[in-house]
Amino acid sequence: MNKTLKTLVSFTSACVIGIFVTACGQDSSKPQVSENTVNKDKKPYNILYIMTDDHAAQAIGTYGSRLAKVNPTPNLDKLASEGMVFENAFVTNSICSPSRATILTGQYSQTNGVQDLKGGIGKDQQYLPLEMKKAGYETAIVGKWHLKQEPGAFDYYQVLPGQGSYFDPSFRVQGDKAWPNNTTEYTGHSSDVITDITIDWLENRKSDKPFFLMHQFKAPHDYFEYAPRYNDYLADATIPEPVDLYGVPDTFGSKATRGENDSLIREIGTSISKRNPRRNYGQYYKTDPNLPDDEYTRITYQEYLKGYLRCIKGVDDNIARLIQTLKDKGLYDNTIIVYTSDQGMMLGEHDFQDKRWIWDESIQMPFIVRHPDIDNAGSRSELLINNTDYAPFLLDLVGQETPEYMHGRSFTPALKGEEPDNWRTATFYRYWTHRMYHDVPAHTGLRSKDYKLIFFYGDNYREQQFPFYQPKWVKKTGLEPNKIPTPAGWELYDMNNDPDELVNIYEDPKYASVIKELKTELVRQRELYNETDANYPRMKAIFDKHFND
Repeated sequence: MNKTLKTLVSFTSACVIGIFVTACGQDSSKPQVSENTVNKDKKPYNILYIMTDDHAAQAIGTYGSRLAKVNPTPNLDKLASEGMVFENAFVTNSICSPSRATILTGQYSQTNGVQDLKGGIGKDQQYLPLEMKKAGYETAIVGKWHLKQEPGAFDYYQVLPGQGSYFDPSFRVQGDKAWPNNTTEYTGHSSDVITDITIDWLENRKSDKPFFLMHQFKAPHDYFEYAPRYNDYLADATIPEPVDLYGVPDTFGSKATRGENDSLIREIGTSISKRNPRRNYGQYYKTDPNLPDDEYTRITYQEYLKGYLRCIKGVDDNIARLIQTLKDKGLYDNTIIVYTSDQGMMLGEHDFQDKRWIWDESIQMPFIVRHPDIDNAGSRSELLINNTDYAPFLLDLVGQETPEYMHGRSFTPALKGEEPDNWRTATFYRYWTHRMYHDVPAHTGLRSKDYKLIFFYGDNYREQQFPFYQPKWVKKTGLEPNKIPTPAGWELYDMNNDPDELVNIYEDPKYASVIKELKTELVRQRELYNETDANYPRMKAIFDKHFND
């Protein structure tokens, strides 16, 4: 074990190494037995894991984006000032159910079986709470679940059915009634109600075990229904705009995302502007369609961001309530607090809304950790982590080994400012749901610290397609976009010199060696993490056909 890591106090173990790969292609050894560094004179740590839905890192003050000046997260920023901020945390499939399944299983989507919103995981596959219980923890989950089947591996749950409602939500509650008929109704805004339930559990629980509590907000998922007390918040503010809100340069994208001769420009991706006539946010906000294009875009963007940020303000205020409860009960100094979101969110960048895309605004996850006995206040880590690592990390904090079936790996040394040995240099990404909800083509790729390589394969992996979710559009046009392939194509972005991802340099010959290295790594990770499409021959054929394009 690393000597400095031994100084972590009770129930913090050595970095448990799972299966991983480096850019040079060397696999790690099998997981090693952790030393248990429990301090017998101190109680084991509680863990409060707080997760929002679609809270982009650029909408948190401590991440320093264009939105910092209208920062709605003073309480999160204070939490960050007491711990460590991870600046390179990324989701592996930017959509709600798959991300949550990956967090609970430590596995990529093709292995855990939750590739899209139709997937769910049963009790036996809810590995994180099961392993926490082996470590002697009482487990609870409150709030958004979104994984279809009962969260039966937890000792306690109150969860929203599906997406749940922003106002007067129903919850499925562990108790005498069987799932899914065990519903209870509440009055109020979901962010407040979820926090009320968690506080009630903290104040009335009977167990003398340490707790592992997953507190999961619905907010700020669209359509951004905020509590009425925030009506005036930001009312007179002008929200800063992204650089390409009013149109992307010709250097952005490829035939895969623009179409041949830009034929897909008006179809791909939900827009803020009038660009996408089927789905743009001006339609939702009933912006006057007769306004000039730029004015329509400006007004819609301001409405969109203010609704989103008001939902976040409600989250931040409720986080303050949670923290105060811990302090009132004498738990704050013995509780590790983790804050994250299930993915990021496009906030007008490239004139896009929603997540799903591999663009950084969509895949970057906020990740903040306050450990009461590690002196790292206000520190930041650039370690490249993803959500397969979250379960191993949380388990390592309580001295529990990473199971061999998990793909991820613990990164606890980072809390002490150290990089774990042989850490990954690129993180794998795949979005499976071709054009189903927001007309985003199916794609895969790698994000390294320096570059992003993307392959848009543009077809639906399901032989049995979803019923399209906009029947009026199908009736009007006869078209179901999720059944319509888009051109295959590659894109490459220089993340150091082009952080806004505006210039596709894939065709530039001076990057040929970079592309070769990243493609080699992409193939390696596909094989290592069971992402080779062995069960999806149509997808494999597309990848093989266009690999050398």
